[in-house]
Amino acid sequence: MRSLLFWSTLPFLAPQALYVRQTAPRFAGAEGPSHGSAGEGESLQLLAVGDSIIAGVGASQLQNALVGRAAESLASTLSRKVHWRAHGYIGANSTRLLAQHLPTIDNLSADVLITSIGINDVTSMTTIPRWKDNISALLQTLSYQNDNAIIAFAGLPPLHGFPLLPQPLRSILGVRARDFDLAAREIIARYPQVVHVPVEFETTPDKFAADGYHPNEASYVAYGAGMAEKIVERLSNR
Repeated sequence: MRSLLFWSTLPFLAPQALYVRQTAPRFAGAEGPSHGSAGEGESLQLLAVGDSIIAGVGASQLQNALVGRAAESLASTLSRKVHWRAHGYIGANSTRLLAQHLPTIDNLSADVLITSIGINDVTSMTTIPRWKDNISALLQTLSYQNDNAIIAFAGLPPLHGFPLLPQPLRSILGVRARDFDLAAREIIARYPQVVHVPVEFETTPDKFAADGYHPNEASYVAYGAGMAEKIVERLSNR
């Protein structure tokens, strides 16, 4: 029913969506190397793949974005040296990640994997059945090379509160994002090594970068800590 709401309102929302697309600030990904390390001790390999969150949009350096902050938290909690790599693609949706980007990554092996994907599916023409098929294929691909790894799947963020988006587009996309997140959870439940990490926060302007759409560096600190907490929890429950 809620999916029908989106498709039925699409003709009326299209001009507003087009305006946002044409006028929204375009930020580059974070600067700095796409790999690094944090902490000391026994090595732990961390691989992050996905969209602009993995590319670190909103942060100055990748070490200050999700992958770097998650590595810091994991290193501190586990007393290990976390070696991280990030493969982030601005604008990627699940179809493009599977077909164009994953095949270009030489090594998908790691002890822990983080993936963020979906927001560009929500804002495009991806259907929920296609989304579910893509998530299943993505998790199969990542699991195939990482039998014993923990895979942390970032949930869809609360688009209904994003400052960049005007109403009523903001509310409709917020509903759609919640539906996509529920669909992803359904697929994730089939994979015992995969943990869903909800992305829930108070959507006040101070939580966002200047584009009103991506996290700022302070939010990446909290985001990385939350991601690490779920990963450690799953490791402890093994």
